[in-house]
Amino acid sequence: MTRVLQLVFFLMVRVVVLFVLGLNVRRREWLPEDGPAILVANHNSHLDTLVMMSLTPLARIAKLRPVAAADYFLANRAMAWFSLNILRIIPIDRQKGTAGGDPLAECHEALARGEILILFPEGSRGEPEEMTALKKGIAHLAEKNPDAPVVPVFTHGLGKALPKGSFLLVPFFCDIFVGEPIVWPGDRPTFMNILAARFASLSAEKTFAPWE
Repeated sequence: MTRVLQLVFFLMVRVVVLFVLGLNVRRREWLPEDGPAILVANHNSHLDTLVMMSLTPLARIAKLRPVAAADYFLANRAMAWFSLNILRIIPIDRQKGTAGGDPLAECHEALARGEILILFPEGSRGEPEEMTALKKGIAHLAEKNPDAPVVPVFTHGLGKALPKGSFLLVPFFCDIFVGEPIVWPGDRPTFMNILAARFASLSAEKTFAPWE
């Protein structure tokens, strides 16, 4: 029953994305068809996770596992049920790392099962179309899972369609720029430099009129 509810929900999400927002995806062929793999994207809106998940065919939606903050997505019983059963998030306890545990343990397990993670390496949501510094957790994850390609995705328009702090959806055409998958280069600093360079390159592709 939960599987059916998930499919129905994401079918509705696709209708909204297609007919309310409109979405132009560039280089869709670089999106992974199967796992293990890690999708990393900039984070500007509550729509980010839903749109990222809508890029995958419905038949493979169960393979996707968004990585999200436990203190936000498990804040109450209703949200926790929806997040764990429909979005199927991997909740991260942001305090666990300081307590000596590995906050990414469940992520490693998901990749070992051949699933596809969705991660926002900036951490919290930023201003529309503006990226903040990337956190190093993604490097730790990539290092322990070198066989999982890391695919950078830059989104443009979602931060204006549903900006941080707003719950009113504004029809705004959105663009998705998919970057070349990154293979683990052998060390964390090199990986972070490559990832930052890929995001900078993808961001530079958005040459639009000033009002966009």
